[in-house]
Amino acid sequence: MKRLLTVLAVLAGALVALPGGLVASAAVPAGFTDTAVISGLSAPTQAAFAPDGRVFIAEKSGIIKVYDGLGDTTPTVFADLRPQVHDFWDRGLLGLALDPQFPATPHVYVLYTYDYLGWGDVCPDPPGATNQGCLVQGRLSRLIANGNTASAEQVVLTDWCQQYPSHSIGSLAFGPDGALYVSGGDGASFNFADWGQVGNPCADPPGAAGTNLSPPTAEGGALRSQSVRRASTQPRTLDGTVIRINPSTGAGMPGNPFASSTDANARRVIAYGLRNPFRMGIRPGTNELWVGDVGWGTWEEVNRISNIGDGVAENFGWPCYEGNARQSGYDNANLNSCENLYGTGQNAPHLAYNHSNNVVSGDGCPTGSSAVGGIAFENNSNYPAEYRGALFFADASRGCIWAMRRNASGTPDPSMITPFVTGANVPVHVLSGPGGDIFYVTLNGGQLRRVSYPTGNRPPTAVATANPTSGALPLNVQFNGSGSSDPDAQTLAYAWDLDGDGAFDDSTAVNPTWTYTTDGIVSVKLRVTDPGGLSDTATVVVTAGNPVNPDPVPVIDSPDSSLRWKVGDPITFSGHAMDAQDGSLPASALSWQLILQHCPSNCHSHTVQSFLGAGNGSFSAPDHEYPSYLELVLTARDSSGRTGTTSVRLDPRTVQLTFASNPSGRTLTHFSQSATAPFTRTVIVGSANSISAPSPQGSGLVRYCFRSWSDGGAQSHTIVAPASPTTYTANFRTALLSC
Repeated sequence: MKRLLTVLAVLAGALVALPGGLVASAAVPAGFTDTAVISGLSAPTQAAFAPDGRVFIAEKSGIIKVYDGLGDTTPTVFADLRPQVHDFWDRGLLGLALDPQFPATPHVYVLYTYDYLGWGDVCPDPPGATNQGCLVQGRLSRLIANGNTASAEQVVLTDWCQQYPSHSIGSLAFGPDGALYVSGGDGASFNFADWGQVGNPCADPPGAAGTNLSPPTAEGGALRSQSVRRASTQPRTLDGTVIRINPSTGAGMPGNPFASSTDANARRVIAYGLRNPFRMGIRPGTNELWVGDVGWGTWEEVNRISNIGDGVAENFGWPCYEGNARQSGYDNANLNSCENLYGTGQNAPHLAYNHSNNVVSGDGCPTGSSAVGGIAFENNSNYPAEYRGALFFADASRGCIWAMRRNASGTPDPSMITPFVTGANVPVHVLSGPGGDIFYVTLNGGQLRRVSYPTGNRPPTAVATANPTSGALPLNVQFNGSGSSDPDAQTLAYAWDLDGDGAFDDSTAVNPTWTYTTDGIVSVKLRVTDPGGLSDTATVVVTAGNPVNPDPVPVIDSPDSSLRWKVGDPITFSGHAMDAQDGSLPASALSWQLILQHCPSNCHSHTVQSFLGAGNGSFSAPDHEYPSYLELVLTARDSSGRTGTTSVRLDPRTVQLTFASNPSGRTLTHFSQSATAPFTRTVIVGSANSISAPSPQGSGLVRYCFRSWSDGGAQSHTIVAPASPTTYTANFRTALLSC
């Protein structure tokens, strides 16, 4: 998902992104609590609760862990699918669902990016992740639970041809009809309007694999999302669709919209025209399926399939539409598939929110980077009445979850949205769990979190600060616990561990002082307790004098921050680490992550590649929309398990491209946006940029008809950004009434 994806602080391999300015703990409405119930996960993507109390959690790398309950801190590895999972950029193990009769029917279903060509969690250059792309598939499999471990994998369905490293497979949901619902993305480029012009490896019509498709007849790239509208003799794909299948066989269910088709994929499809339907959920007590679809440059969508068994296929319009509007990058290419759709229209989204705007005014969430990343419904919780039956949806890039409350007719209403969780650490899955509470999975935080509405006596919240937090000996520190609070407005008792010995016996004051006379790093703790005995603890770290750093100290020897790269440049790196206990650490103690930070306003991250147990290595600089930069992160781990991390920011070489028209003032399209010529865009040198000159233009008697581009390209074509500023001019001729 171009924005989804992917994220991190330092990090857990990613999918979506760490929103700028988010705090470590999330905020929830008054009366609610937000607590971590399972921690220590590595890039978790989805969770599932079993009726017997067990909790299954999928990690992006391909590992599935099972916990005996929410209090279990020692999980069992249920299955390890890493050899067949392509864990790269936004690809990985993303979907997980339990059979509705589990554990009586001990089936666990998984959905992942299938590395059928053996790339091994990388994409070498060539072909290059964002150049030719490393081809993968999507795979749906069934695992048979034998206690807390899985038997051999049973493949249910393999399809979803995907060229580029985002918009991979999505999620799984069982319906009240017993059918399994599966979503998958278009697998197309997020850097340019993609109709199959780069090799067409999925062999989309009208050309064979290896041919470059062109408008108006192209039906590849993102147009795979419209494949059920192809001629009857042409193959259908599952890209950009929601399918309804028999979980035992993978076949389309009777009554599906295209059940009479001779094409097996068409028989599976119940909705299409989706870009990246990353998360979806059945509304309890109904036949409604709600789908969150991650957008491109402008809109995020929450789509509603009002009756999953009505035999009607919803077309949500991508790539011809984004949100409620035509998508100009594809519209202006005059593609037959889109032009024909414009005559009938799309199924409009239930909710579409603009990347530049708040979902609801004053919600406290950042704008810019956006990736809708969770869909769930309130179901038999003890939440206040206004949340009854509400739709909860998340945005992974913004780090927020909202509640869309029901209107008088009982339907979640886009005009009745309120913020529910703000400052979440990349929420990629939202679900209803024990007690009817809303739970959510944080990709970057490595946690499963629970939002509860406790009744009776509620626990307090401890907040501790220190001033200063470091300095020379003797160090006199003023501590402050006055920010602590109790939701029931009860008087709190304070107990401090100021010397870091683990005993809360140093002070009972709200704001104590302490003088440190020896070198050390001290974890100071405050415990606050209400009259009912409920308590909470906060920690603040004080560095007194010049203590020996207990953590290893990694150093990136090369490259340094002065490096400027262009797309495709080979970049080598090397580093080392020292540790106070172990001395010089071996290369096996070092791990690297290459992260692409995309910053249209707030930044979000994509983990491009990981390098484990290496003192040096190399990578090829990827392509991405600007503004963006690379972050190379080095982590060292010593023999005691302590870690230290450092990073270097690597900015790209950029160039200004000017788009002009002759005569001036015509509309041209660059990337996903249209503008009046002339206009200038800053892009990364070597990046791929799709451009179009819509034709005809004008009104009244005079029409402006496209004649040529100054670079000799077709009316819609892709350019590679040169090293020097360049002007691309679209030439038009005038005509009366029509071209």
